[in-house]
Amino acid sequence: MFKNIIAYRINPDWKKTTAQIEAGLSLTRFMKCGATQEKSIGWSEPRNEAHAVLAEVVNGHVILRLTSETKVLPANVVRRAAEERIEKLEDQMGRKLGRVEKRDIREEMRLDLLPRAFTRLAHTTVWIDRTAGLLLVDSGSPTRADEVVAMLLRCLDDIELTPVQTNTSPAVQMSAWLLAHEAPGRFDIDEECELKATDDTQAIVRYSKHSLNNAEVRKHIQNGKLPTRLALTWNGRVSFVLNDKWQVKRVRFLDGVFPESDPADTGAGDGENAADRFEADWTITTGELAQLMPELIEALGGAMEIAA
Repeated sequence: MFKNIIAYRINPDWKKTTAQIEAGLSLTRFMKCGATQEKSIGWSEPRNEAHAVLAEVVNGHVILRLTSETKVLPANVVRRAAEERIEKLEDQMGRKLGRVEKRDIREEMRLDLLPRAFTRLAHTTVWIDRTAGLLLVDSGSPTRADEVVAMLLRCLDDIELTPVQTNTSPAVQMSAWLLAHEAPGRFDIDEECELKATDDTQAIVRYSKHSLNNAEVRKHIQNGKLPTRLALTWNGRVSFVLNDKWQVKRVRFLDGVFPESDPADTGAGDGENAADRFEADWTITTGELAQLMPELIEALGGAMEIAA
């Protein structure tokens, strides 16, 4: 389920059906790296079942998964192998090799070693909330989120994705909440935050497992430090950390949100049970976050209007 959220707004006139989304994603279905291919990226089955659909629909929400495979080939391994090859050739030829010759040998060694390199798989879950007009990427990395957006723009006609921005910046709004020690609506302030000076010192103060309802925190804010991170709880059901870049991190569903697992349900090799769990888990996840995210946007002053 979602651990981090980078949110985008979808243009209101984008109305693709699930079948159209599936057709678009199938153009770039994930395939493993070839022998001399350093990286492969594409869409894979959210249920992790071969040949299943790429666009899963749960309770009206569309779930996607972007997968990448990267060959791990350390530069020092290539360099050492190339140096050994260069030394051997120089002994055989009785002369020093030139710069271009050495460069070509390094490239040859890299290609020779790639088929034997370890591979690293990475999966990123994407959730399209059509009702709210939001696309949520489960990543704490803006670079990875940008990769997801680039793939979607490549696959889905007419979709426009804009990072969520609100009328009040998170830093300014979090400052107001800390000064009053009160968050709006169903949000509560937890016991973690980071404050950073806006002057040349860039001084940072961090609090962890510490009450934020004290004069010291307020004094830091009054002296010009702004919150860059603040831990919050929504409705007693979901905890998370909001940062000043409009990223939601360390999402955690609290006790009682997900039902206790049945001890008799091992799930091992049981396709029906796995399918039921997928449906149940995503129904709960989307049900909670589909309420939390619009309320968070509203708590930060509402979504900023995008100029036409």
